[in-house]
Amino acid sequence: MRTWQTPLAIDRADPAPLSVQIARALGARIRAGALRPGAPLPSSRALARTLGVHRNTVLAAYGELAAEGWIASDPARATFVSRELPPPPPGAPGRAGPEAGAPAARAGFDLPPAPADATWSTLPPGTLELLGGTPDPRLVPVAALGSAYRRALRRREHLSYGDAAGHPRLRAALARMLGEARGLAVAADGILVTRGAQMALSLAGRALLRSGDGVAVEALGYRPAWESLRLAGLRTVPVPVDARGLQVERLEALAAAGAVRAVYLTPHHQYPTTVTLAPARRLALLEVARRARLLVLEDDYDAEFHYDGRPVPPLASADGAGVVVYVGTLSKVLAPGLRIGWLAGPPDAIERVTAHRRFLDRQGDLAVEAAVAELFEEGEAQRHAWRTRRVYAGRREALAAALRARLPGALSFRMPAGGMALWCRVAPGLDPEAWAARALRAGVAVQPGRLFAHDRRARPFLRLGFGRLDERELAEAVRRLAAALPR
Repeated sequence: MRTWQTPLAIDRADPAPLSVQIARALGARIRAGALRPGAPLPSSRALARTLGVHRNTVLAAYGELAAEGWIASDPARATFVSRELPPPPPGAPGRAGPEAGAPAARAGFDLPPAPADATWSTLPPGTLELLGGTPDPRLVPVAALGSAYRRALRRREHLSYGDAAGHPRLRAALARMLGEARGLAVAADGILVTRGAQMALSLAGRALLRSGDGVAVEALGYRPAWESLRLAGLRTVPVPVDARGLQVERLEALAAAGAVRAVYLTPHHQYPTTVTLAPARRLALLEVARRARLLVLEDDYDAEFHYDGRPVPPLASADGAGVVVYVGTLSKVLAPGLRIGWLAGPPDAIERVTAHRRFLDRQGDLAVEAAVAELFEEGEAQRHAWRTRRVYAGRREALAAALRARLPGALSFRMPAGGMALWCRVAPGLDPEAWAARALRAGVAVQPGRLFAHDRRARPFLRLGFGRLDERELAEAVRRLAAALPR
């Protein structure tokens, strides 16, 4: 087996023989766990070349380690770390220590406070996920994407440095899509391609606002976005949400008092309640932002999935004052693993964000971006969006029907016009937190309302996603949810 070069620290001024120094260094690496049992070691010739010593010196070091039981050899595998390591003799050279690369159990410096949600739970195997906003990776057009990616890899420039704003073809394709499907008059130079919408939001917060600025957010909303803003040194200020979306009059009062310099919201399918910002409030919000010179961060995370009535255009499509920066993603329409999101807005603002991106991430994955651009150019992305919209519309109906059949008195909901989840009110007397915990033990994951509350207080709601599961799986998930209902 071909091995990596193994540089070792040897000191020709050290009175210890070079073979002893080599044996000591290799033994220390083995005891520290840097070289694990069964790991191949370089041949004596290769290690001698790396260290600039005679091969016999390395053979002597290997012989000493073999005599102590640390390494072994056979004709087929050459030299390797012994699978059963002996205990180190007291005082033996090469004892593990900090200089030998032994891993420290804790940081040797002071850590700042961790993000509020620094870890993500790993679900037990077999758990059915009724998690809102999660798409089904089984629907991804893998063959078309794979073919486009292979063609992109043949272009060597895709494996080098490129434009920090994103592949020009993808930016052009996104500009066309945003113009045709969402009414945004944006050119390619007004778009920055990022590794997902989360990066887009984080970059915007760092580049377009100052540390300490207040950002109005929906009081029931998307916590990872709030944490991204907080990590950028910003303060999040909650604004209530009702059946018509964000309460703009409360935002206006905050802006008048100088409490906020920006607002982050999800006006199309509000996260998590799924309501759409009312037309009058849309106009009022844009006017408040224009007068107060507020930055509006509009997150349109699942605009492709609208099933009933006409889709509502983004706020950015009516922005004549240059106050809206539009955040989008391909995670829902294609796949989260592709990590493609974007910012669209005034070119000078996008250039400012791109300047920050150059120092944070340098650029995105040009080959992936070129492959996705080809899917847009060939119409495959558009066809896939149309197909998946029909699939998710059917799953929405299936989940609603299963809930009405099995949990008619426990949950109530309004059928959302779009999105990938239902926002369900829990009947009085039922504890959504306890229900969610029992459901997880029964093999189905759901999200209680507290997870979306800015104040972290309990809310009598469950958010149930239908994107990841097919109709049969949805029926089984609801059966488990019903079986877990607290009695």
